[in-house]
Amino acid sequence: MGSTEDLDYPQIIFQYTNGFLVSKVLFTACELGVFDLLLESGEPLSSDAIAARLGTSPSGMERLLDACVGLKLLAVEVTGGGVYYRNTEISNLYLTKSSPKSQYHIMMYYSNTVYLCWHYLTDAVREGRNQYERAFGISSIDPFGAMYRSEEEMLKFMAGQNAIWSICGRDVLAAFDLSPFRHIYDLGGGGGALAQECVSVYPNSTVTIYDLPKVVQVAKEWFVPSEERRITFHEGDFFKDSIPEADLYILSKILHDWDDDRCKQLLAKVHKACKPGGGVLLVESLLNEDKSGPLETQLYSMNMLVQTEGKERTPAEYSNLLQAAGFTEIQVKRTGKLYDAILGRK
Repeated sequence: MGSTEDLDYPQIIFQYTNGFLVSKVLFTACELGVFDLLLESGEPLSSDAIAARLGTSPSGMERLLDACVGLKLLAVEVTGGGVYYRNTEISNLYLTKSSPKSQYHIMMYYSNTVYLCWHYLTDAVREGRNQYERAFGISSIDPFGAMYRSEEEMLKFMAGQNAIWSICGRDVLAAFDLSPFRHIYDLGGGGGALAQECVSVYPNSTVTIYDLPKVVQVAKEWFVPSEERRITFHEGDFFKDSIPEADLYILSKILHDWDDDRCKQLLAKVHKACKPGGGVLLVESLLNEDKSGPLETQLYSMNMLVQTEGKERTPAEYSNLLQAAGFTEIQVKRTGKLYDAILGRK
């Protein structure tokens, strides 16, 4: 590692300060449909042509496109005195709506919901609670009541979560051999993308998505094909209602939404319902044991502060929660990707 003399501190500070500008360029290009238009066109287009077809000002679009070139989301070609823009492989794969790995919906959720909550990060740090009341004028007592405040918002959130599992799901499901677990409950399974990945990786297993009634209805209507017989649904609130018996319970990005007491309450219910020899799989973004990183997980933990009642945790912290509920033989697997896996056995 270089000495402190090697570091350009002003440049580092400027990069951090300008981070929100990068986000807004990306969100705006997605929202306006820049990447979709360039994919559909099948050929590079000038900034004037893009502006005309998307109904924007020519000067504003030119600056947006140039910023996307700087971010390596677009490439530029200069031919015959004209300047033409095209998608890069990254934008075609992740930023166009039609791609199977599209992250468009999570981008829009971050732009229109998360970003507004983060405007009140200072208040969240001072108060230690989420900021839905300030951001949207609605009660923050029930985080998911606020998160699902309309069907449109719920659809946006569920589609965004599905997009994440389309690129991360297989990594966490293959971290351990889950083939011995034939009947699996995906608690808080939302739009069902992780469940669909699960039956793809483990075709001899069945998965039941357990979620709130309105979430289940949206999942059935929009996300899980009716012909997929290996996936079923259970409507309920896992804090208030009973949890049926199963071989394995998946809690993907669930515990990070809640404080330790609520996590212990839920895990105790899961342990009681679990078949002897069964288990629980936690899917979370893990902090280092000294909480020195990874940076992405540290930032996710800040997001839990502004949006939920929870936080990101270390492997030891999750292990302690599992042990307190009665689970043993706890194993931790880091995938090297956004999310990691922890398996506990009954």
